[in-house]
Amino acid sequence: MINIEYIGHLAAFLTTAAFLVQAIKSFRTKDLAGISLGMYFIFASGVALWLVYGIALENWPLIIANGLTLIFALCILMMKIKQRH
Repeated sequence: MINIEYIGHLAAFLTTAAFLVQAIKSFRTKDLAGISLGMYFIFASGVALWLVYGIALENWPLIIANGLTLIFALCILMMKIKQRH
């Protein structure tokens, strides 16, 4: 039987890795035309709340995954905001 925590760890790793891939592509290409500013703002806010939730539960997979994902999402969000000006 698979331990349910392994599923949580794998899910956290995969979702964080997906945003790392997007962040690397965004930094390399500087092409953010297809990225919605509103969506990234809402997404980053949601990830920040997941981080707070993980901290409240002292759940390390939630804390690490959402902490890293928030950093990646905020980097992309800041790049998008800078491109608009």
